[in-house]
Amino acid sequence: MEPNEILFEQTSKKITFKVQRYSPGKDQAPHLQEYSFPVASGMTILDCLIYIKEKIDPTISFRASCRMGICGSCGMLINGFPRLACQTQSFSLESDVIEIKPLPNYPIIKDLVPDLTPMFLKHKSVKPYIIRKDKEEMENPTREYSQTPRELEDYLQFAYCLKCGICLAACPTVATDRNFFGPQALAQAFRYNSDTRDDAREERTRIVDNAHGMWRCHMAGACAEACPKGVDPAMAVQLLKRQTASAVLGLRKKRQPARVVAAPTAVTPRPGVPKAPEPTIGK
Repeated sequence: MEPNEILFEQTSKKITFKVQRYSPGKDQAPHLQEYSFPVASGMTILDCLIYIKEKIDPTISFRASCRMGICGSCGMLINGFPRLACQTQSFSLESDVIEIKPLPNYPIIKDLVPDLTPMFLKHKSVKPYIIRKDKEEMENPTREYSQTPRELEDYLQFAYCLKCGICLAACPTVATDRNFFGPQALAQAFRYNSDTRDDAREERTRIVDNAHGMWRCHMAGACAEACPKGVDPAMAVQLLKRQTASAVLGLRKKRQPARVVAAPTAVTPRPGVPKAPEPTIGK
């Protein structure tokens, strides 16, 4: 036996994966299919799914891309809890049987692939981008909007959102009210409302200030527990409520807008840094 085989033998164990299979229009209902094989220490759930697809069953479908918790593609329900497959160690689940299903609260495209369209539509509806009154400056910028580190801290945590959809999968309110904006969109509404470069706080607040908006959140906190990046959408929603109520009661402090500074005119490149390629747009 080769040294690598001996090491694998010593650091592996057999795990049975119960994976939900379902192809709408073909299958009558979702069903679990079992795959059993030796899993080495250090293998993530995503590693195991890739092994299944490459070595056992090429028909299985799932989403994945970066394998390092950046893209948010591989959200799944793993042993009853929504997680990123690439960030979940198989051994950390401490079970010889691991059940994998698609994220709940979404339509199923196939097997472990959820249709995240509802989340993206809600995200889009809160206008998750900087909106300025000086539209000409936005279209043809001549200056820069400067923020202090303190101003950045007001929303930085909520800017880490991957749009993985895990928070909506965990949310009990989304499960009972499909029109609820959900923690992801509401957290991003607060993120942009808190950005000193933005001028659309009132406009954005009107969008989410309704029966299916921020007030529909019951503060279960499930989204905060499940979020793989520590964004804490639950806190963002409560801060959004406070921000809105303070404005109605006339208690909200006037926010200082971002400072406008002249764009740099002369930049000395650092030695050894390659020159940027010439722009191709418009040529």
